[in-house]
Amino acid sequence: MKNYLYLFLLIGFIYPSAAFSKNEVFIKRAQQTLDSLYKYYEVSHTYLLSENYPIQKLNNITYLASQTQSNNSFSYLWPFSGTFSAVNSLYFATDDKRYIHLLNNSVLKGLDQYLDKTRKPTAYASYIRKAGKSDRFYDDNIWIGIDFTDIYSKTKNKKYLSNAKMIWNFIESGIDNKLDGGVYWCEQKKNSKNTCSNAPASVFALKLFLATSDSSYFAKGKELYEWTKSHLRDQSDDLYYDNISLNRHIDKTKYPYNSGQMLQAAVLLYRITNNSYYLYDAQKIAKSCFNYFFLHKDNCEIVLKEENIWFSAVMLRGFIELYNIDHQPQYIETFRQILDTAWNKARDTNGLLNRDCTGKIKDKTKWLLTQAAYIEMYARLGTL
Repeated sequence: MKNYLYLFLLIGFIYPSAAFSKNEVFIKRAQQTLDSLYKYYEVSHTYLLSENYPIQKLNNITYLASQTQSNNSFSYLWPFSGTFSAVNSLYFATDDKRYIHLLNNSVLKGLDQYLDKTRKPTAYASYIRKAGKSDRFYDDNIWIGIDFTDIYSKTKNKKYLSNAKMIWNFIESGIDNKLDGGVYWCEQKKNSKNTCSNAPASVFALKLFLATSDSSYFAKGKELYEWTKSHLRDQSDDLYYDNISLNRHIDKTKYPYNSGQMLQAAVLLYRITNNSYYLYDAQKIAKSCFNYFFLHKDNCEIVLKEENIWFSAVMLRGFIELYNIDHQPQYIETFRQILDTAWNKARDTNGLLNRDCTGKIKDKTKWLLTQAAYIEMYARLGTL
């Protein structure tokens, strides 16, 4: 891909970053990182991207639902979908039509290669369809559905809404009466119902309601919120466990994106209902996330505990949703400080970032989703 940000970067060199506002600096960082992403991950003559940089030796695909074997020449759906969130976030931050062009003429054309229409309902598979049938994860599809809903809400382009509704039909197919409801994690492995499929499904449904005023989406979003709260909440701290299996065994691992999505869902429910019960829920979750998923050092430095930076990027979505309601700056300013450090200490000479925001640990290979997560965070923070 041509360096379509060349002019912008040239301006950035001529005028030092001190001349920019804090928001402009963060947006500039998002743009520069996006440019580096396409420079180093783009696979020539395709709309697809590599999973890592430097490109690793080809491995067998691990998510195949069929017996077909193939080589993993491209990224899985999950990291590829992160570029959808990244480009969306930059478009929201800048209103620059270049990002709609990039979305329609690159990201979505690549995404289409994961779309599986042979199994019903139609949904995105974990790997490109020409490699054979691969597992279809409900959470992978939900993240994409959220992005389609968000871009529809901004542009009112009905093709985006149509895609979001298509994905929602797939998500509903993953709900049954076992464990009193809830969405499974994987279509081919219906062994557990996970927070990572139910909390964002609530967010997805509530965003669809805000976009369409269809009350059925509100009802389902509220139902999934309450289901997740009753089955997977740690009552001692209001954070969320990873999953519950069909035999009711609970995996008590806690990830920032799970609690962060329940935080976002709670704020959306408050926005819709004006019921302070949900705002109180959100503020409790936010406080516990801050205490649990951040490392508070003796020298007053605060760093992220979780090495998967995308999990923290999704948690940031919840903090921003809350900030737009209560305008309390502590959590947002902490993210700003962490990402300032990352920019100054965790970037390499290619403009790619390490997972460790402090820069102390260097990645031998850099994951596509890590870069997409940083782009999203810089862009989102650039709007506040």
